[in-house]
Amino acid sequence: MAIVYDELLNLSIPDSEQSYTWKDSIMYALGLGLGLDPSDPEELTFVYEEGQKVLPTQAVVLAHPGFWMRDLDTGIDWVRLVAGEFDLTLTAPLPPGGTVTGHSKVIDVFDKGEGRGAVVQSQRILTDKESGKEIATIRQSTFCRGDGGFGGPARQQPKPHQVPDRAPDLICELPTSTQGALLYRLSGDLNPLHADPAVAIKAGFPKPILHGLATFGVAGHALLKVLCDYQPERFRRIGARFTAPVFPGEILRTEIWQDEEGVASFQVRCIDRDVVAVGHGYLEYDT
Repeated sequence: MAIVYDELLNLSIPDSEQSYTWKDSIMYALGLGLGLDPSDPEELTFVYEEGQKVLPTQAVVLAHPGFWMRDLDTGIDWVRLVAGEFDLTLTAPLPPGGTVTGHSKVIDVFDKGEGRGAVVQSQRILTDKESGKEIATIRQSTFCRGDGGFGGPARQQPKPHQVPDRAPDLICELPTSTQGALLYRLSGDLNPLHADPAVAIKAGFPKPILHGLATFGVAGHALLKVLCDYQPERFRRIGARFTAPVFPGEILRTEIWQDEEGVASFQVRCIDRDVVAVGHGYLEYDT
């Protein structure tokens, strides 16, 4: 079975609904390493219910449609999927708890050619169930390594955002917890690759790796801290491409370039291995 371009674009992905509480929001923040210094008052507001704030990137784990590329009739070789890029646009700050609905669809498909894979772009719009108001839009590119050459239109995928070729203007180093993946998986992604050493070794890693979206969240934390003074309402849009795995416990350095007012570029580097784990990053925020 192979991808059929028109059928995939018109695929009906069922809406998803999720109710979450202030405890879920705290668990998400703990999974990203907030609270490792319990005396830090700025971080405490994300992991303590009094005056609680919510990390903007938590939107990416809410009302997820599940493994639809496997469970629906997509023609995709789901065994060989790799997360590519994520883009999150926020319309309003997330409340600590509530019920949200996710409306998902495929928005584009790129055929890179036989043996070169395909890229499927999907979109999920989050709305508040009670008011119907839009909260966020999440766009994701998934690299389907086994699906190239299916006969899709001969088009080039848009080039990713390029960070400046100079030293960064700002740097924020944040630790991750050795328990980070075990905590983060409780926010929804229970893939054993992030918990079971035997599964990780079988996949070619020496030990379980951190979720890509957890690294994405650590970058969001760094940007919220450095550019938004820990004010979630100033956080508008963030996007990036995953470029290398991260191991729980590593220190992550977010390197930031201030492009213009309210716009920044960034990348995330694993300090000990000097590896860029998240590249081509961009942020839009209120100054």
